[in-house]
Amino acid sequence: MPKRVLRGVVVSDKADKTVTVKVETLVKHPLYGKFIKRSKKYAAHDEQNKYKIGDFVAIQECPPISKCKTWVVIEQSA
Repeated sequence: MPKRVLRGVVVSDKADKTVTVKVETLVKHPLYGKFIKRSKKYAAHDEQNKYKIGDFVAIQECPPISKCKTWVVIEQSA
């Protein structure tokens, strides 16, 4: 089964080897049909501490690294 890949923006890089990535998705309202923007934050592993606030990155699922880290940054997006 392929691993999920999400794209988002780095909102925090304060922790060592960890970045917080905010991923926004559009979901359709079940009754009114209007598209609503939903966002969720993920803690992702950044081994070299090279990603900074404002960078657009792609994150991929991985086996758990810590209690809340199950994602790893794979590339910087444009």
